[in-house]
Amino acid sequence: MGEFLLGDIEIQQFWTDGFVCLENAISKEQLGGVRDDVDAWLEESKSHTEPYGEILDGRARFDLQPGHSAESPALRRVTSPVEVSNACLDIMRTASVVDAVAQLIGPNVEFNNCKINAKQPDSGTKVDFHQDFLYQPHSNDDIITVLINIDDVTLDNGPLQIIPGSHRGPIFEHWQDGVFTGAISGEEMEEYCTEPALITGPAGSACLMHTRTLHGSGPNLSSSPRTLFILEYRSEDSKPLDRNHIPSRMSGELVRGVATSRVRCSEYAMTFPEYPTTASFFDQQAKASTGI
Repeated sequence: MGEFLLGDIEIQQFWTDGFVCLENAISKEQLGGVRDDVDAWLEESKSHTEPYGEILDGRARFDLQPGHSAESPALRRVTSPVEVSNACLDIMRTASVVDAVAQLIGPNVEFNNCKINAKQPDSGTKVDFHQDFLYQPHSNDDIITVLINIDDVTLDNGPLQIIPGSHRGPIFEHWQDGVFTGAISGEEMEEYCTEPALITGPAGSACLMHTRTLHGSGPNLSSSPRTLFILEYRSEDSKPLDRNHIPSRMSGELVRGVATSRVRCSEYAMTFPEYPTTASFFDQQAKASTGI
């Protein structure tokens, strides 16, 4: 493992609040490499009118916001970019932020999945409050989502919203009236999500978030894009209980420490999620408002 990036105060904050922020989570060279790829993908998307590309399970890799056009491109997700971007793959394996993950849930850490979520200027893309753990149950919840800012994130361009301490609370149902909406209910949002912490920061910084932490984000109301490279890591002894909803050839790759071939189980109960059939979870969350 590399240098210790988190001190005792930061480690305590993570386990108390369910998240901690880290500056300079990736190098300037790594940031530039991802930005170049994102710019190329956005340009490529102008020639498409519907989600395109293909990931391991046959779903589209590149997801487009409704209303996308060549004149107003709205690429909102790239699924498992480590398979098509050397820059993303390098970050997944070598970035200093992975050492911070190992400090929190290591020393043995595996890669689980990743994606790029983008909110183009003045786009309506939003994310309802949810817990990542409910999308893929594991034998224990030593799982961290790393959200790396590829653009400067401000209060106006749809920053991450986190409910501090919610990882120590209940596991919320993400099925509503028999439909997997990938989000908590409206009543629960009103009760638990009224005072979120707004996570802003410069490009290259990151937020490390516990898998059970409630979070969401609003639309981008600015003229600047908001792009996140989101990676999920798990303790090596946290074993998936369901198939990966973001499959990748790299899933399960050991990125820090050694393989022990052990499994550790914690006590909890939840309903298995619905496996997505379209390009991204945005379509699943849309069910909450459409009722389908």
